[in-house]
Amino acid sequence: MKLLLKDEMARAKILLRVPNWIGDAIMCLPALRELRAALPEAELVLVARPWVLDLFPAGELRCRKVAYDTRGQHGGITGRWRIASELRPEKFAAAILFQNAFDAALLAVLAGIPIRAGYARHGRRLLLTHPVGVPRRGETPRQEAHYYLELLRRLGLIEEYSEVREIRLPATVAARTAARARLQEVLAAHSAGSLDTRAVVGISPGAAFGTAKRWSAERFAELSLRLSRELDAFPIFFGSREEAPLVESLLPQAGHAAVSLAGKTSLGDFMGLIPGCDLYISNDTGAMHVAAALGVPTLAIFGPTDEQATRPLGARVQLVVGRAECRPCLLRHCPIDHRCMKSVSVEEVFQAARSLLRPSQPERPVWQENYAQ
Repeated sequence: MKLLLKDEMARAKILLRVPNWIGDAIMCLPALRELRAALPEAELVLVARPWVLDLFPAGELRCRKVAYDTRGQHGGITGRWRIASELRPEKFAAAILFQNAFDAALLAVLAGIPIRAGYARHGRRLLLTHPVGVPRRGETPRQEAHYYLELLRRLGLIEEYSEVREIRLPATVAARTAARARLQEVLAAHSAGSLDTRAVVGISPGAAFGTAKRWSAERFAELSLRLSRELDAFPIFFGSREEAPLVESLLPQAGHAAVSLAGKTSLGDFMGLIPGCDLYISNDTGAMHVAAALGVPTLAIFGPTDEQATRPLGARVQLVVGRAECRPCLLRHCPIDHRCMKSVSVEEVFQAARSLLRPSQPERPVWQENYAQ
């Protein structure tokens, strides 16, 4: 395997093709931070899908961000040529491909980038000048943040790295206060009352990966009702436009205090609102990584996926994991009876939620333990 010489890259202009999915993008952050620390004078340009651009703190990483919009102007063969033509005049010295797809390597070739480094996956080895073997099970810690760090280590750009136990996005008391005010406006618009003394629980019952990862809508509705009645909490449902019908179907059973923002918020909006929540509950989704990274106590429900590989990282993260001999199957749709998710009861999720909402210091709200001044 060929190494990228750190000295040669020290002041180079480097294209970084980062992951497309929200959770993967968050899990890539430790590698990006290590790369910036290793190459403090390099010019870094992140190329990402528009919906994940907000996740990368340009100020901290000292990078420029470029949107690669395959659903718009960069779609199809013509669109690929268009973005390659936009990138070619930049004269990048190298491309590091954190994203695994063949398309990422092809784009680097079309952009005329002479050094192209990434994992040799999905038939793209011949397009890479620096192909890297995929880590075997046991060679790195299971959580996928280490997959991206290992790419940099195998390329010779960083030394040995520590196990990642937490991933954080910038979060302050001021941002949390602003988010709380915005949530109060949302609740006022729905005549839902005041947040002065009540906890807000964000809930995402959907999962973009497929129906196999979804805990049932009926159980989310029952959980919402119990949170409201027994813990005096305000449940606020989040989700994509495609998930809005799912949320609307459960809302009548979720209690009068429940409010839906499904289909009404972008990722940027979500990032502006979720710090105002005292707890966030979801299936295995990208949004759980965002909530945990913003310091929000997070409860994630896992069924068919591997919780050791894709769990959110943070000090106040809890998992409820389904029980079935066939898990983790990693399937999008369950071909049998969804037994792993059915094994998760409302009672165990409710009790986990209760424990996360209980402050470790009674006089100090939970959220204050997670936010910088």
